Amino acid sequence: MAVPAAVDLVDLALKATTAYQRPDLGLRLQHTRKRLADPTVRVLIVGEFKQGKSQLVNALVNAPVCPVDDDIATSVPTVVKYGETAAVSLVRDNGPDDDRPPERTEVPIGRLAEFVSEAGNPDNRAKLSYAEVSLPRKLLAGGLVLVDTPGVGGLGSAHGAATMSVLPSADAVLLVSDAAQEYTAPEMEFLGAAMKLCPNVACVVTKTDLYPHWRRIVELDQGHLQRAGVTATTFPVSSTLRLHAAQTQDAALMEESGFKELIGFLLNRVVARADDLDRRSTAQDVLDVCEQLATTMKSELTAQEDPERAEALVADLTAAKARADALRQRSARWQTTLNDGVADLIADIDYDLRDRLRAIARDGEQLLEDADPADIWDQFAEWLHQQVSAAASANFVWTAERARYLAGQVAEHFAEGAEISLPALRFEDTVGTMGGRVGALEQPVDEKFGIGQKLFTGMRGGYGGLLMIGLATSIAGLTLLNPISIGAGLLFGGKTVRDERKRMKQRRQAESKNALRRHIDEVTFQVSKDSRDMLRRIQRDLRDHFTVLAEEVSTSLATSVAAAQSAVNTDVNVRQARIQDLRAELSRVEALAERARKLAAGAGQIAAAQPGQVPSGQVQS
Repeated sequence: MAVPAAVDLVDLALKATTAYQRPDLGLRLQHTRKRLADPTVRVLIVGEFKQGKSQLVNALVNAPVCPVDDDIATSVPTVVKYGETAAVSLVRDNGPDDDRPPERTEVPIGRLAEFVSEAGNPDNRAKLSYAEVSLPRKLLAGGLVLVDTPGVGGLGSAHGAATMSVLPSADAVLLVSDAAQEYTAPEMEFLGAAMKLCPNVACVVTKTDLYPHWRRIVELDQGHLQRAGVTATTFPVSSTLRLHAAQTQDAALMEESGFKELIGFLLNRVVARADDLDRRSTAQDVLDVCEQLATTMKSELTAQEDPERAEALVADLTAAKARADALRQRSARWQTTLNDGVADLIADIDYDLRDRLRAIARDGEQLLEDADPADIWDQFAEWLHQQVSAAASANFVWTAERARYLAGQVAEHFAEGAEISLPALRFEDTVGTMGGRVGALEQPVDEKFGIGQKLFTGMRGGYGGLLMIGLATSIAGLTLLNPISIGAGLLFGGKTVRDERKRMKQRRQAESKNALRRHIDEVTFQVSKDSRDMLRRIQRDLRDHFTVLAEEVSTSLATSVAAAQSAVNTDVNVRQARIQDLRAELSRVEALAERARKLAAGAGQIAAAQPGQVPSGQVQS
């Protein structure tokens, strides 16, 4: 368990809901308990190809987990987590519409490179969702999970789009770039989009041992971040020095590697912040439950202590219950805001995606018009793939921002200015890609025009020219075959070949444009479907979340009304005993609430006490 104090508090609150016969409140706490049972803190390692991401993961866990070589590039995300023994599982998800658990295949840890690298699994032909590696490491024991992602290639790439789709579920992101050069435009573009989806972002500059000018590169990178308004900490590191220092137990070399600061960031900023969030959210849930329990007791206590006020109290409670019941109606303001907001958002997102893809289609058709598709097809397909991925990524970022804004509006209208908790919005299902079921751009079948066909076409056109001019010159007394008719035959034959070549080029252009339109239409259909599904899921989550809150309040007020009404007919002696019992029960509930407040107040104290230090034993883990 990540936060034992939070777990103990939830268990105690669950006993209280059982004792006070409030199973509806216990259901919320059971969800809280389930959330605390999974203390994982996901950190995505992202960056361009060949920047040292895999070696960085190896250095963090002090083990050759991820394959590293000059000619090896990661093709499948690799999830590194804590386990009692070293093990590797290959995971294949069944798709968003399949409720079956993912398919898992155990393989020896030495064969991992065969499945997660471009050399062993080019373009992820094995259709793996991700590989999961378990290691017995102290650094991972607190729930830290490292995800080595394929090279993003900037925002406008397939892997960039895939990484973008899982950013909202990450607790932190490490953008990796080596010290060979300063940040490129695609890296800054990706970083800007990542900050919108996961604000807890840090920058890691690798391979400082290879480049003597790495300090200048770090200075330039920090300047780029400052001008872009990105408040991210930069960590220059050397994975090679870290691994060698861990092997030789060289403290000076470990200090020079820069990993102490990076590990301190992961433990004291990322893991500790996740624990703080668990404390605060758990404390808030328990405080809400205590408030619901205390409301019923206080209402009955007021009626028992002053029966003359019972009638007015019942009237107030009944009016409050009517307002709570109104929140459950479809005509409630928050319901209208949610339904209208999602409908408007779906329309806006769909228009935004279509507008981006239409612009790409126009540019693509112009490129195909200006050149022969047979000559530029490979470059054109790569360009189109990047442009489509960039459009899908940008559309996804905008969707996430708009959805969070809508959730805030719904919460405001539900609580009418009061502070209300929001559910975790789910922007993704798996470690897969957005629009992952879209096929690649299909190249039209090219009609061959070899030497034999050229000769046959030329002879066919030349024969007509030879015959026509030969007959015309025969009037002047020349033979059918003469220099003039032969020259005319050659000219007509050459023109026929050129016309045929032009016709075939125009046909290739037309077929290529049709292939482009079909691909854009398929992307529009699939990505739009994914966006709609995501927004519908968010709509259901928000609707269910606030409906449950309204039902809890309504149940509490209904119980309060019944308790206040029964208090009027209570005997005097019984009333005094009941008053004492209610005060004792309120004291117990208040004690539970006080424990929740102390848990919330203690959030962040450990990280604040040692903001830049690494706990003993973690560096060599």
